[in-house]
Order: sequence, then C-alpha cells, then structure tokens
Amino acid sequence: MTTNVNTEKLSSARFATATDAFVEVFTASVDFDQRMASEDIQGSLAHAQMLCSIGVLTADELDAIQRGLQQIATEIANGTFQWSVKQEDVHMNIEARLTDLIGIAGKKLHTGRSRNDQVATDIRLYLRAEINLIIVQLHRLQVALLDLAEAHSDTIMPGFTHLQVAQPVTFGHHLMAWFEMLKRDHERLQDCTKRLNVMPLGAAALAGTSYPIDRHMTAALLGFSRPSANSLDSVSDRDFAIEFAAVGSIIMMHLSRFSEELILWSSAQFNFIEMPDAFCTGSSIMPQKKNPDVPELVRGKSGRVTGHLVSLLMLMKSQPLAYNKDNQEDKEPLFDTADTLNMCLRAFADMMPHIQPKKANMYNSAKQGFATATDLADYLVRKGMAFRDAHEAVGLAVRLGLSSQRDLSELSLAELQQFSSTISDDVFKVLSLEGSVASRQHIGGTAPDTVRKAIQTAREQLLSE
Repeated sequence: MTTNVNTEKLSSARFATATDAFVEVFTASVDFDQRMASEDIQGSLAHAQMLCSIGVLTADELDAIQRGLQQIATEIANGTFQWSVKQEDVHMNIEARLTDLIGIAGKKLHTGRSRNDQVATDIRLYLRAEINLIIVQLHRLQVALLDLAEAHSDTIMPGFTHLQVAQPVTFGHHLMAWFEMLKRDHERLQDCTKRLNVMPLGAAALAGTSYPIDRHMTAALLGFSRPSANSLDSVSDRDFAIEFAAVGSIIMMHLSRFSEELILWSSAQFNFIEMPDAFCTGSSIMPQKKNPDVPELVRGKSGRVTGHLVSLLMLMKSQPLAYNKDNQEDKEPLFDTADTLNMCLRAFADMMPHIQPKKANMYNSAKQGFATATDLADYLVRKGMAFRDAHEAVGLAVRLGLSSQRDLSELSLAELQQFSSTISDDVFKVLSLEGSVASRQHIGGTAPDTVRKAIQTAREQLLSE
C-alpha cells in the first residue's frame, strides 16, 4: 500500500505552488515501478563506488550509502518500506529514505546522474534478469519436448497441410518441430540480450556530466558489456524493450500454435491425446466436460503480449530526442510481457510431461485420407515414370479408393496395375504407414532413427548452452 511519508518532493524547489493532488497521483509511477527497487539499489551501489573512486565521495560516505541502501533493501524485502506517491517513483522514494537514514551523504549519491539515465539503467538490469528466468523456463519446456519425442519417435500419426491428412509422420517428429521453434526463440533471446546489455548510466539527463566519471568501471560493476556511446540516445532509447516484446510475441505465437494443436488433438473429433486432469477444468453445467483451459488461456494471452509490442511501438513512434514523460508508459507493458512469458512457459513445461498420446487413434487416423499417395507416386518415378504422369496415375488410384471406400494399401495388385503395368508386389511395402515413415531417412526427415538422432543432437546442444 502506498503511504505518504515525505512532505516535500526532492525536486520541488523550482515550483511556487504544490502539485495538484490529482496530477500527483496521475503522474506517479511508484505503484508499478517499485518492482525495480532491487535494480535501482544495485545501480546506486555501483554508482556510489565509482563516485568514491574519483573523489566525489569519501570512504566514510560510501560506507554510509552502502549501509543505508542495504537497510532499504531489507525493509523492502520485509514489506516495511513506506512508498510515497509524493516522491513519484522508485528512484526518488529510495533516495528520500536514504537521506532520512544517513543525512547529507544520501544527497550526494545523485551526483553525476539523472533519473533519465537511472531509469534506463534500471530497466535494462531488470530485463536482463527476467530474460535469464525466461530462458530457464524455455529450457525446461525444451527438455520436456525431447523426452516426450524420444518416447514416441516411432508413434505414427497423420501429418497435415491445410488441416487435411497429407502424409504420415511420427509424433516424435511433430514434437521436434515445436522444439525447433523454441530453439530459434532461445537464439532470439540471446541476441536481444547483446543489445540490451549496454549501460546508459553516466548519460545523465541527456548531455552527459561535467564530473570525471568512470563509465567503464560502473559498467563492469553492473555486468554490462560496455557503456553506451551517445548520451542523447542513451536516455531516450527503448529499442531493447521493443525488441524484447517482439521476441516475446514470437514466443507466444509459437505457444499459441502448440495450444491450438493440443486443443484440437484432445477433442472427441481428433482424440489423439489425453490432457492431464491437473491442467484442465470441468463445466458448471455439463458434467462430462474436460476443458483444456491451460492451452486455451495461453492461446488467449498471445494476443495480450502482441498488444504490448504494438503499445511500445506506438509509444516511441513520435518522440523527439531526448527523454520524454511518455516513456513512463513503457514499464507496465514490459513488466506484463515478462510475467506472461514466464507463466505460460512454466505452464507448458509443467504440463508437457503428462500429455498421453493415444497411439491407436493416431495410427488409424493416419490410414485415412490416402496418406501414402505420395509414396506411390515416388515408387512409380523410381520405376521410370515421369513425376507428372505418376501424379496423374495415383490420382486415378485415389479416385478408385474413394469410390470403393478403401485405402490405397487395401486395393489389390491387379487394381493398382490398371494405372501402371510397372507396379509389382513390392508396392505394398511403400503403401504401408511404417514403410512410408521409415523411408524418410535424410536429415530433417520423419524416419524414427532420424528423429532419435535429432533428439540426441538437440540434447547435446542444450547441454552446451
């Protein structure tokens, strides 16, 4: 709960009258940016150490600041810290409390910096930590997919295009397609972090500072790869937030696609999988229902994250250099994007090991829709027929199967030979689901042995990350 404990703003001397009570609440950000308190303290500790190294602070003042900030961190952790709307934001609240605790040394801490570069630094520190947490959940989901794929590397199911039965694949191969999406997501998060991990502290309000600060020292203390190169850009840049939201939107788009398939597969019409009870709910009126609420909710939340991306883009599109108050609006969509990604990835990582494929139903479904028609065409090509002629011949065979309600594998040799005299007894091997799947042995193919090799390679890659 916000409590007014400071009667004077630290930045109020310029004004002859007090801020309007409504405007004070309207412009304050402390109710949501206080979640960056740890990062704000971390940045202040590094800044204070640097100020001491250049002689702006004495060793005693540095010690007082360090002790004061540690006490504030403890108060915040214990829930006893009193946040004040009058101090507007997390930075001024912490500075005001520090001054209450240690006196004039607390007022010296802000030397050589501004809230503009301070907040830009805090957000980067916060987001860097959040990305690390997201990667942990992403990794858990990747491992869960590999485990399930390995257990079902030879479980046959229909592969679809246009949501129509196309060719048989294995369930393990299908899951590995999901894995590849997440692998790219991981790479995008890592790439995003490279541009995120640049320190704006020292840019001050917009032009830098006249104090002989050591930005390389501060960057090293905070774990940044380097200090930023231009003070104007440093305080106004939110590209890193937009890029993170873009990566987050892609991750959520992938999870939404996963969700859609799980929802379809768990329906009575597909009946490919049994969803774990712990991740489903019932109906208030229909006692037979088992609703896949977790994937449905994840599918819905994908729109939420994409909306945050658009919000951040619109926030920045018309801003002149350098910092503007508009940028206060960057935090809530950014925070919610990180929270949503963490929750959705955790839900999937927890749920995936308990998905139970219904092998017989998958297999029987793959037998429908003439899934091995392409295999028959490839067979005819290997016998010397041009592919377009083979395509036409198989189309005629499919028409016969449709009219007699039989799969190609159920047609007799004599019936198949109507469409090409080159067809012989060996055709039935390629018309079987097992034969079709096993024949795709190249890299990226659905043959069980190939899928198992892909899983092993993926495990090795995860271990090396």
